[in-house]
Amino acid sequence: MKRIIITLISIACIFNLMAQTKIVQTAGRDALGEFAPEFARLNDDILFGEVWSRNDLLSLRDRSLVTITALISQGITDSSLTYHLQEAKKNGITRTEAAEIITHIAFYAGWPKAWAAFRLAKDVWNDDIKGDDAKAAFQRQMIFPIGAPNTAYEKYFIGQSYLAQISDSQIPFANVTFEPGCRNNWHIHKAEKGGGQLLVGVAGRGWYQEEGKPAVEILPGTVIHIPANVKHWHGAAKDSWFAHLAFAVPGEESENVWLEPVTDEQYLSIE
Repeated sequence: MKRIIITLISIACIFNLMAQTKIVQTAGRDALGEFAPEFARLNDDILFGEVWSRNDLLSLRDRSLVTITALISQGITDSSLTYHLQEAKKNGITRTEAAEIITHIAFYAGWPKAWAAFRLAKDVWNDDIKGDDAKAAFQRQMIFPIGAPNTAYEKYFIGQSYLAQISDSQIPFANVTFEPGCRNNWHIHKAEKGGGQLLVGVAGRGWYQEEGKPAVEILPGTVIHIPANVKHWHGAAKDSWFAHLAFAVPGEESENVWLEPVTDEQYLSIE
């Protein structure tokens, strides 16, 4: 019994220390220490050292939510909002939650303010557009499965792609999913007669480009007709997952010829 009491006391002490942990902030002194030392002290020691540190009353996550809401509502979309968006991410607010928070704010604070905030938020949460959570969120956008990693053709892709065979009979076709920034190499569907490929956008946003022509955006429902013997590539936008159905058009003496990768310079120039 004595051991249990001691253990409970120890746990209580740990939680008490966690609640009393103060945030160490030096931004005020770094920027204004000589010009406005009192303002710097209030910023570092009072605002952050005391108010933000009262996490026994309001969690850091909730304080971040309140703060970014207040800043966006006032139309403040400078470095201070970027800082607090970064802190919100550290304090557990996810990319999906951030998008929903700003969308909600838009209806009360104004559409232009939300647009400005989204531009900053996209950069802060850019790293979160990949991974299991993002993949699961993208799967919910479409009826076709994402499928397994496209290991059989991975040497012909930059980035991660996935392949799900939807039909093997009559007209075989597959759902191909690309993580943000993923694209396949330049390639040609060669054929003596007929041949080529048909793409149908399923979810997200992507690109299709024929050699010597401007890139064409692919959105859900977009249909791309790819003639045989035409050099081209397709893939996701840099900030969006993307999936399309791929139909092989029957042809005589047909084969896929894989060529060089689409360079970063080529790819980024279309965004």
